[in-house]
Formats: sequence, C-alpha cells, structure tokens
Amino acid sequence: MRPDSPSPLIPFLVACAGIATYSAMDVLMKGLSIDLGAYNAVLWRTSAGTLVSGAIYLSLRPAMPDAATMRIHAVRSVFVAAMALCFFWALARLPIAEAIALAFVAPLMALYMAAIFLGEKIGPRSVAASLLGLGGVLVIVAGKLGGSDYDPEALWAVGAVFLSAVFYAYNLILARRQAKMAEPLEIAFFQNFFVAAILALGAPWFAVLPGEGHAPHILGAAILATLSLLCLSWAYARAETQILATTEYTGFLWAMLFGWIFFAEAVTLPTLAGAVLIVAACLIVARKVPHQDPIDPAAA
Repeated sequence: MRPDSPSPLIPFLVACAGIATYSAMDVLMKGLSIDLGAYNAVLWRTSAGTLVSGAIYLSLRPAMPDAATMRIHAVRSVFVAAMALCFFWALARLPIAEAIALAFVAPLMALYMAAIFLGEKIGPRSVAASLLGLGGVLVIVAGKLGGSDYDPEALWAVGAVFLSAVFYAYNLILARRQAKMAEPLEIAFFQNFFVAAILALGAPWFAVLPGEGHAPHILGAAILATLSLLCLSWAYARAETQILATTEYTGFLWAMLFGWIFFAEAVTLPTLAGAVLIVAACLIVARKVPHQDPIDPAAA
C-alpha cells in the first residue's frame, strides 16, 4: 500500500474538486431520474462510464488486479449500486440541497457501524452528537411537512435518502482500503463495470432505451462521475479518511447553487438550520476519531 502524502493540503483540495464535480453530476442525474427513473438513469450512466473509463484504463494495458483487490471492487460496487438507486430516486422528488443535507447523516451512521462491525465503543460525546444530528434531520423534515406545497411522497424520499446514507456509510469504510490497493483509473473502471453489471440483472424487466435527447446528459454524467471518482480515489490514497470526510460538506454549497440555477429550487430556512446541526454533529464526532485507517470487515 502506498504511503500518505506528507502534507494533506493537496489531497484535501483534490477531494474538494471531486465533490464539486460530483455535485455537477447530480444536476444531470436529477433530470435523467425525473425523465427515465432512477434505475435507468444509473444503469445508463454507469454503462457509459464503463466505456469512458475503460477506454482510458485498458489502453494502458494494465495487469489484472489480484483476487483480494477484485473482491473489494465487487463488494463496494454492490453498496454503490444500492446507494445510487436510493439517492437518485429521492433526488427526483426532493430539492438537491435537502437531499444532500439529509445525506450528511452518513458519517454518524458510520460511527454506529463501527460499533457493530468493529466492536468500537460509543461514548457520551458521540451519543450527544448523534442526537444533535437527529435534531437537524427533524428540523428539515418538519420544514418539509409544514410547507404549503407538501407532497406526501416527499416522506418516502426522505426515507430513501436515509437508506442511501446507510449504504454510503459502509461505502466510506471500504473506500480508504480500496484506494490504498488500486490506482484511481482501475477503481473508476471496475466500479462502473460492476455497478452496470449488477443493475443489468434487472434489465429485462426495468430497462428502457433512452432517447437521443438524453444521450448528452448520460455521457456528461458519466464523464463527471468518472472525474469525481478519479479525484476522490487519488485523494483517499494519500490522506486519512477523517481529514477528507469534511470535504463532503462542501457539497451542500454546490447543491444550493446548482439547485437554484438549474431547477429554481429555493433553499428554505429549515434546510439551512438542519444542515448546520447535522454538520456540527459530524464535526464533533470527527474530532474524537483516532488517527488510523478503518478496518474493512469485508476483507477480514
């Protein structure tokens, strides 16, 4: 495994660029999810991503990954596929900023996953932070319920974001070890390939061919997702997870901007207040995390 960078500044900035690129991809995926449904949006984006990343990766004639590395590629792809389906289904029904803010509970969920899978103890400080984060979620949900344009389906979308956050929390545990074992291009290719292959199992029942007008958005989303994955994989291979995890919160700023520009989505005061509470809770937890890599129970 490659050593960390002597200074975390450059990996931190690269990770921020990766989050910004991914947020731009969310804009295209929201439109595709509305038009085609989340399943088809993710299926065709990852299929296009396989071609884009594969053209670059395979042109370098790389050696095939060993069994342990391939196993991590496959296992992480299962969680990525489930996470993407849940999140983009919700994104078609919620403002981008609200969906991103609710997804910030993932680091808190990762804390409890560490207790379940790794036997780590959860202290009073972590419990208090979790309650603070829960308070932030309740503020956002209350704002959604109290709105004049309340849509009952929005509650299902909130639940889908939570389920996506569960998958994403475990994905965070896998990401660091995967980035230490493989190069960014390899990760980008195999993640796209495995996710597309997993989703293709349902193609006979759910797949719909996109129209010509959707092709530029699918290709654009695939390129942006690949660039984001390359940036994040490069960064996570060179700095600790606890340092880079805070870059996730910059996604809320991009979500507010892009949601306003492309979908005329106003950011409500409850969304802002809830996001502040959730981010504060995550930062409280991050301050107590020891400086060591998480153990991947799937690789044990």
